[in-house]
Amino acid sequence: MNSSIQINRVSLADAETLLNLSRKTFFDAFAHLNNAADMEAYASKAFTLKRYEQELSNPDSHFYFAVVDNAITGYIKLNYNSAQTELQDANALEVERIYILQEHQGKQIGKHLLDFAIQTAVDEKMAYIWLGVWEHNNKAINFYKSKGFIQFGSHSFMLGTDEQTDILMRKEL
Repeated sequence: MNSSIQINRVSLADAETLLNLSRKTFFDAFAHLNNAADMEAYASKAFTLKRYEQELSNPDSHFYFAVVDNAITGYIKLNYNSAQTELQDANALEVERIYILQEHQGKQIGKHLLDFAIQTAVDEKMAYIWLGVWEHNNKAINFYKSKGFIQFGSHSFMLGTDEQTDILMRKEL
């Protein structure tokens, strides 16, 4: 990729932009693999401006946009301490979300964001970095494995009325 990728912290003023990007990337990634009613039921709770404003206001959650040629191409959400969805370990950093717009996939943007997350965890002297990934998202699972993540557990994830399984993966630092 010729253009450089910038990683910019998302502010509360960007809540609506983040919300729209999040909804689009989520639906692009998963709508064709799931029931439309379950997708909409999940979206009605997960993708609200109020929720995004709350998440952006949490001092233990940090969102970052990936920007290429002044265009937002994706984002990542990092959680610390009690903002973590599962472990809530002060010695760990969670990657809760990492999404790239479809038209920008294959350009190393996801790799750049994950490398940023890993370096952030190293800089902050964390013991490990972890994430959850849908068990049927083989492309993402293989990507995380290639970056040194290993499976250490799983948990349930409700998409509307459909109970799904996320694989929990971690990388020791």
